[in-house]
Amino acid sequence: MHWLLVYFYVFDVSFVLALIFTPAFKRLSFQWKYVDEPDQERKIHTEAMPLLGGAAIFCAFAANVIFNYLFILPLGSRVDLPLIDMPDVKMYLDGAFSVWPKLLVIVLGGGLMVALGMYDDKYELNPRAKLIAQVAIALLVALAGIRITAFIPNRFINYAMTVLWIVTITNAMNFLDNMDGLCTGIGIVCASLFGFIAGMQHEYFVCLLAVALAGALMGFLPHNFKPATIFLGDAGSHFVGYMLAVLPICVTFYRHGKTPTWLPVLIPLLVLAVPLFDLVMVMWIRVRHGQPVYRGDVNHLSHRLVRLGLPQSWAVTLIYLITLTLGLGATILLWSQMTAALVVIIQALCILSIVTLLERMGGK
Repeated sequence: MHWLLVYFYVFDVSFVLALIFTPAFKRLSFQWKYVDEPDQERKIHTEAMPLLGGAAIFCAFAANVIFNYLFILPLGSRVDLPLIDMPDVKMYLDGAFSVWPKLLVIVLGGGLMVALGMYDDKYELNPRAKLIAQVAIALLVALAGIRITAFIPNRFINYAMTVLWIVTITNAMNFLDNMDGLCTGIGIVCASLFGFIAGMQHEYFVCLLAVALAGALMGFLPHNFKPATIFLGDAGSHFVGYMLAVLPICVTFYRHGKTPTWLPVLIPLLVLAVPLFDLVMVMWIRVRHGQPVYRGDVNHLSHRLVRLGLPQSWAVTLIYLITLTLGLGATILLWSQMTAALVVIIQALCILSIVTLLERMGGK
């Protein structure tokens, strides 16, 4: 119960900070000329839109995490504070201080992703240069000790899997940022699911990071849901994708002797199945049509649902619900025996098959 109070506090601080920062970054977008001009092809807005939503989200997240880590936690170790003077919370203070290097790397990597996205928003980076920068940031995270192991005791393979995972999820969320509120809402759903899973595993450091991210995104969503008054920009989609890639790396999904099967390692794939599915499908369509995979189009899941006749806000909400359904099913893998776990995986495949059929109908 005490941890729930801590989670609500962290969520609320990020939420309020995002509500405050977003209007300020709207004004800065026009002052610094970070705006998205409408065109006649993919962009349906009719006027220039501010692009610094991602910077607002990052500032809300980073300010919340760093302030509480540098000031509230040390103060709580010396003075009895309401949220920290609780036995089941205070006993984790020493451990919280020990993860400072990991926290610094995560925030630094997020800041670099935001800077990369802002540069791309302003100057339209060459796709190859952007990919190299993404790989460099992902490699920095891996070198700092935040790595995927997946039962493979080979450090080189661990580095390669970590870099591939971070770059893939970052670009998947970047691709998914194609309709008002879509990337932001998916970020809220996935961050909340990772926070829930980490909390159930008593991994409070990861849970608090996930809650802080969800709070910042929730504070931004009212400005970004249709009709949006500010966009995430590449800075925002890069940051959201980066965080959704890093959070599950930090969670221990399988515990020898405690977890019934090894299948919980598939949880991140199921939670992030919608952005990954959309990425694969769109790239396949572009390759099949002889187009560069990095060139934007209107063949995403959201676009196809709209072509089926759904209003944009309904299409976005439907994708939220599909993501939540897959993610909630994935959490069962933490406790299920092999038979039940396989049923969950088959159910997820059936849901994705339904999505495929909807995509094909919407593509006609």
